[in-house]
Amino acid sequence: MSENAASKKSKGGFFSNMRLEFKKIIWPEKKSAAKQTVMVIVCALIIGVLVTLLDTGIQALLSLIA
Repeated sequence: MSENAASKKSKGGFFSNMRLEFKKIIWPEKKSAAKQTVMVIVCALIIGVLVTLLDTGIQALLSLIA
């Protein structure tokens, strides 16, 4: 029985500590978050295009060999 009580206490302590940590977070402003989101999407698209070009180039070279 003491095992259950200790388990509940540790879970409660975890969630109360988590709540305290969330209060320390400095959340970004809406405008800043939107800018960062756009930058992530643009970078992902650029990397996707580069990987596609590399893949196409490598496939073309391999087709010349085979």
